[in-house]
Amino acid sequence: MSALPFDSATYALELEAKAQRLRDLLAPFDAPEPQVFDSPLKHFRLRAEFRLWREGGERHYAMFAQDDKRTPILIEDFPIASLRINQLMPQLKAAWQASSALSHKLFQVEFQTTLAGDAMVTLCYHRPLDEHWQNAAEQLAKDLDISVIGRSKGKRVVIGRDYVVEKLDIAGRTFTYQQPEGAFTQPNGTVNQKMLNWAYEALGERSDDLLELYCGNGNFTLPLATRVRNVLATEISKTSVNAALNNLSDNAVDNVKLVRLSAEELTEALNEVRPFRRLQGIDLKSYEFGSVFVDPPRAGMDPDTCELTRRFDNILYISCNPLTLAENIAQLHDTHRIERCAVFDQFPWTHHMESGVLLVRR
Repeated sequence: MSALPFDSATYALELEAKAQRLRDLLAPFDAPEPQVFDSPLKHFRLRAEFRLWREGGERHYAMFAQDDKRTPILIEDFPIASLRINQLMPQLKAAWQASSALSHKLFQVEFQTTLAGDAMVTLCYHRPLDEHWQNAAEQLAKDLDISVIGRSKGKRVVIGRDYVVEKLDIAGRTFTYQQPEGAFTQPNGTVNQKMLNWAYEALGERSDDLLELYCGNGNFTLPLATRVRNVLATEISKTSVNAALNNLSDNAVDNVKLVRLSAEELTEALNEVRPFRRLQGIDLKSYEFGSVFVDPPRAGMDPDTCELTRRFDNILYISCNPLTLAENIAQLHDTHRIERCAVFDQFPWTHHMESGVLLVRR
């Protein structure tokens, strides 16, 4: 990793550049001034993934530049990662150097941590995992107080749990989240908490129902469900659906129906193009949807799904790609105006930016 200045003046300039980028993209739609939510300068990233590189008879953490996959950048610490990851990195390295059972054909390490202090490490191998590995990994988990997951071709061994537990404070209430290994979660916990509070305030207290597309593990679902009568939420990933169901149960949120459908499939269902067995027992016509919440992938909403959102008085949209956000807003601009917008600096020291808009019917 190349050296970063980590000074507040440089960061302020970079954050303002992102805010200006959003202003420029939303200017054709008469958007208000965006709220800007900053990030800690260091130790903000709760996940990290490293390849391992042999040099001097030892394995080292390594990363590669996007334009050069042959020249490793050897890593001893990782200032943008959480303090917990930086604590674990040398401890884990010492453990594999002391144990051939842990180090033999180990080629990748993945860390996942939470603001609540939980940690999980995934070790990836080019060999089968045997009893010697199991014994060494169990001792490692005990010594470092972590969960350990071993991965090799066609096999996954879990020691402890296959998820970490996060706790986030939204509007005076603490929500608990299971965040599974291998599933998407917001990488910057501090900014995620700010983003959830913004969405909670933007939606407001309502007496009707909410449709949520791309709900993931229920990151937004939990707090937003407390603002409406009922929620119908959709997600296509089985892992995320299972985590979301557990999170709803753990937090005693009982006004959410969750179905494993893509946004495109739900659009077909609401348009009565075709029925879906996964919607059996759910009466779509019983919902009085006043708002829709979307947090789509980088490609944004497809045209049909975007057109579906036009039906709702309020469209609350979180985007990881401002270009596709602007494209979707252009499709909706004749019927909806931007009432609020925001920049969430999930990825400081990079050009990536997360943004949010609240669109309301004209």
